[in-house]
Amino acid sequence: MTECLPGAIGLLALIFLAPGTGDSSSFRLIRDRHDRSGLAASTLAAYRRVMARYEVNPPAVEKALRLIEGRQYVLQSEWGAVQPDAAAGNAFLERHSWEEFSAWHLGLTVGANDETKARYAFVFGDFRRLHRSAIIACIYRAAEWRHKQVELAAHELLQELDRRAGIT
Repeated sequence: MTECLPGAIGLLALIFLAPGTGDSSSFRLIRDRHDRSGLAASTLAAYRRVMARYEVNPPAVEKALRLIEGRQYVLQSEWGAVQPDAAAGNAFLERHSWEEFSAWHLGLTVGANDETKARYAFVFGDFRRLHRSAIIACIYRAAEWRHKQVELAAHELLQELDRRAGIT
């Protein structure tokens, strides 16, 4: 199906038909279809350009370490059920500064404007406590999309949390 899709439409098919499943075979299959159609080089280059890039947010790492040191963490939670949604983020911003909001996010989106939600990624808590499951989710998502520095920062936080909590 994707071999007949030109340009940006082919790029959208590539993104939506082969999301980061962790299995490169689905990406390779679509890439090969693009290779046969002669669109591969431009489409894959465009795909890489639209993928957001992140840098580590040092104040967030510091906040996470302070929360761990102060035992302000949840060791067992279902992150999908307790992860803050857009409404929780808005409510937090009504009472707190963007700087405080930023401190809950391990990643900063390269090129996004400060003081916009698009700037902040990889939330690691519920705006009260750090969640171990959130740190694991950050590691997984960063690794899946090859955001190595965020992945390593989250991994180090998980090691520190486990050490402090006596998880061996």
